[in-house]
Parts: sequence; C-alpha cells; structure tokens
Amino acid sequence: MIEQLAVAVLGANGRMGAEAVKAVEAAADMKLVAALGRGDSLEALLASGAECVVDLTVPESTEANVRFAVENGMHVVVGTTGWDAGRLSALETLLAGHPPIGVLVAPNFALGSVLASAFAAKASKYFESVEIIELHHPDKVDAPSGTAVRTAQLIAAERSGAGVPASPDATSSERAGARGCDVDGVRVHSVRLRGLVAHQEVLLGGPGEQLTLRHDSFDRASFMPGVLLGIRGVAAHPGLTVGLDGYLDLGL
Repeated sequence: MIEQLAVAVLGANGRMGAEAVKAVEAAADMKLVAALGRGDSLEALLASGAECVVDLTVPESTEANVRFAVENGMHVVVGTTGWDAGRLSALETLLAGHPPIGVLVAPNFALGSVLASAFAAKASKYFESVEIIELHHPDKVDAPSGTAVRTAQLIAAERSGAGVPASPDATSSERAGARGCDVDGVRVHSVRLRGLVAHQEVLLGGPGEQLTLRHDSFDRASFMPGVLLGIRGVAAHPGLTVGLDGYLDLGL
C-alpha cells in the first residue's frame, strides 16, 4: 500500500486552488485532508493532520498563513505572489527556529517556464542585450509578474558574474513606462490582455542575431506537475527555497 502524504490546500476556491485540489486528489501518494477558502479558520489545519500546506491565496494573507503552518510543524509550498525581499528575510528568520521545516516559494510552477528562465539566464551572458516581455490575463493583480521578476534576477546575477555590462540603450526621451520597468538592470514589459493565461518571452540580442525563449501556459493545469513536485520535495529541503529550480537537477 502506498504511503500517502497528508496535504492541505489554502485558497481552494480560487482558480489555482481548485486545480491544486483536483491534482492532490488524483495523486496516488497524497491525500487531501483540508481545502480551505477565504474566511475559513487556519485552526482546521491542526485537526486535519496536514503534513504539507499549499498556499495559493492572496498577498494580504499568505505571510500569516505560512507563519501559522511553520510554527505548527507543517511544510509549506507557496504559489502566492507578494514575497519581497523583506518578507523572505523574515521567513528565513522564522525557519531558523524551526530547522526541520521546509518552505518552497515558487513564482511559477510550470516546469517549462522554470526551465525557460534557467536557460535564459545561462544564455544571457553571451548576448549584448536582454529584455523580458510577460503577458497575462487582465485579472492578474501584480505587474510585473513574479516569474518575470525572478527571471530578471537570475539573468542579472548571471551577467554580473560574467562581467557583462548593462544592455545598451540610447533612450533620452520617453513617455512614462514606455521602456517598461527596471528589475536589477533588466527591462521588463507587462501585457494584460483578455484571452491570455500566462506567457513570457526573453529576448536576447547580439550583432546580427536574436534568440527568443518563450513559454506559454494555456491552462492552469500546466502548473500542477510543478505543484506536486514541490509537495513531494519540500520535506527533503529544510529551510527556505525560492524558485522551483531549486528542486530540479538542471546540470547548468
């Protein structure tokens, strides 16, 4: 008989949460012990016996949710945005007092997206110019996306380590926002359009050539293999891991 991991999903009534509930229920090595929506008490997690909590809620509540889970001995897989440097630092401090507990904060769970970001970072040191375009549905509340910010950070770190200068840009006059936003020296442009789900292009340019790395998620089901991978791996990675690439053997 397969030993099943007890999993709770927070934000179960949302689009991503509902998909996660279905994915956990369909996984032979997991059992769904709690599915909480807005307004439900976190105390239900204690009675459920959850070993791992999946947080797919909203930025306003995710930090408190994760703190509750960690303080009560539960591993956490987080797909909610809003985890800036300050929040991540506070989480690391919290986890230092709970050494067996693992927390994964993943801007994106689509395996193709995680791979594309990693490939783009590695490739970026060989090109003079790099910019990111991220495209999402108009109901998304944050811009740029967490995936784009993470990708830009990976690219910036790779280029800095290789001594590559900033992308050339002679712009001296512009309307506000025309050149996107600056994330660690990488320009990121956000598109919000009905009909889209989650898409990203990294444009890399050199003399006489361009390399484009694009990933498309057409359905939120595309995120579920990564969510399940995170659930299965979080206990083996105590402390804080940012990015699902931390659980992948990329060999890069």
